Amino acid sequence: MTRLAPAVRYGSVSRVVGTEVELKGLRLAVGDAVDVHTRAGVRVAEVIAVTGDATRALILGDTAGIARGDRVRPRSGPLTSPIGDALLGRIVDALGRPLDGGPPIDAPSQRVDAPAPAALERQRVREPLATGVKLIDTLCTVGRGQRLGLFAGSGVGKSTLLAMMVRGTSADRAVVALVGERGREVREFVEDVLGAEGLARSVVVVSTSDEPALLRLRAAVLATRIAEEFADGGHDVLLTVDSLTRLATAQREIGLAAGEPPTSRGYPPSVFALLPRLLERSGPRANGTITAFYTVLVDGDDHDEPIADSARSILDGHLVLDRALTSAGRFPAIDPLRSLSRLATTVTGPEQQLVATVVRRALAAADRVRDLVEVGAYVSGTDATADRALAHEADLIGFLTQGADEIIAPDDAWNALAGIAIALDPDAFAGLEAGATSAEAAPSAAPAAPVATGAEVAA
Repeated sequence: MTRLAPAVRYGSVSRVVGTEVELKGLRLAVGDAVDVHTRAGVRVAEVIAVTGDATRALILGDTAGIARGDRVRPRSGPLTSPIGDALLGRIVDALGRPLDGGPPIDAPSQRVDAPAPAALERQRVREPLATGVKLIDTLCTVGRGQRLGLFAGSGVGKSTLLAMMVRGTSADRAVVALVGERGREVREFVEDVLGAEGLARSVVVVSTSDEPALLRLRAAVLATRIAEEFADGGHDVLLTVDSLTRLATAQREIGLAAGEPPTSRGYPPSVFALLPRLLERSGPRANGTITAFYTVLVDGDDHDEPIADSARSILDGHLVLDRALTSAGRFPAIDPLRSLSRLATTVTGPEQQLVATVVRRALAAADRVRDLVEVGAYVSGTDATADRALAHEADLIGFLTQGADEIIAPDDAWNALAGIAIALDPDAFAGLEAGATSAEAAPSAAPAAPVATGAEVAA
C-alpha cells in the first residue's frame, strides 16, 4: 500500500508592523524560516520570538504588499548558506548569494550558527601573526588566534587599516565582513582599498545599511562560519568585521521587535548575550586559528560607551585610533600608548620586549611634557627620557607612520625599531653581545627578527 506524504500545513499572517509580521496557526521555534506568500510573490522571514498566542518573525526584505491573512508555509529548519573553498575570491551577501556577477557558489549549504569550541580543545597562542603594519607587528604584536578590537570614531581610517592588514597578513586566508556599510563604499573598498591581490585569497560578505537588521546580523555570523570552516581545515585565517557597533545596532532592532526591554542606552539584554557568543567562536581551534579584528565605532569618541566597554572585556587586546593623529596627517592613526595586545609578551622574545618597552617609555615621556613644550615652558634637562624622546621625535613619528599601500615585513619593522630604541637608551642594550638576535631569546615556535647592536646602528 502506497503511503501518502503528509499534507503541508499552512499558517497565516495576523499582523504587520514595520519589518515584523505576526503569524498564527503554526508550531514554530525561534530561528525557523518561513515563506510568506503574498500578492507580490514569496517573502522569506525568520522567527525571532514565540508568545502565548502568536509567533513573531522578521521579513528578510521589504514588508510592502504583505497583507493580513496571507498564507505562511514553514521551511524545514533555519536558513542555510553555501560554505566552502568555492567562496575564495568571491563577494557574497548575507545569505551567501553572489554579488560580484559570478556564477552561483558551488559549495554545500550549512547552518551558520555554531557553538564556540570548548576551552580545553583550543590550541595555545604561541606564534605571532604578521599584519604588514609595522606599528602593530612591533608595539602591539598579534598572536595567531588572537582577537582584537579597533576602537575609533567615524572617519579615522578603520576600513583602510583593515584592508591593509588583509593584504599584508601572513595568514593563509582572510574573511571580511562589511556590516551595515554604506552602499557607495562597498565597491570602493573592494576595488581600491582591498585590491585584486587581497581579494584573491579572501571572502567578502556584505550587508549594506539599507538592508533589514536580520541580514546585517547574519552577515557577521556567516563570515564567522566561513572562517570556522577554513580554520577547521587547518588554515590560519584572518577575520575582520566592520563594524561590531552596527552589528549590535542590528541586534537592538531585533530585540526590541521581539519585545525585549531596553536597558543601557536602549540596548536590550540580547545584545550583551550576542557579543560573547559570537566573539568566542573566533580564536585558536583544534586544527587551525582565526585571528580576528573587530572595529568598534565609539559614539563621540566615548570609549566607555556600552558596546565598546563590553567588547573590550571580551577581546584579547585593543587598538585605539585617535582623531587628533588623523588631523595631523598620521596613518595609521593608532595611539601606541592607549593600545594593548594582551598576548604580545607570549609571542615575542625578551629582546623584542626590551625594544618595545624602551620605545613606549620614550613615547610616554614625550607625551607627559607635550603641553609644556608647545607653550615654551619646558626646560631641557628636567627629564632625561623626555629629552631623548624629543630629540628623536622625527624618527619615532617616521616609524609610526606608514602608507596605506606600503606593506612592511616584521623583520624589517623590528630592525628599524631596534635602531631607534638603541639611540633612545643605549645603556639598556649595553649588555647585548654583538650579533645577538632576538630569535635566540624568542619562543622556539615563533622565530623573530634580529635586533641590531649599538655598533651596527653606528655603522
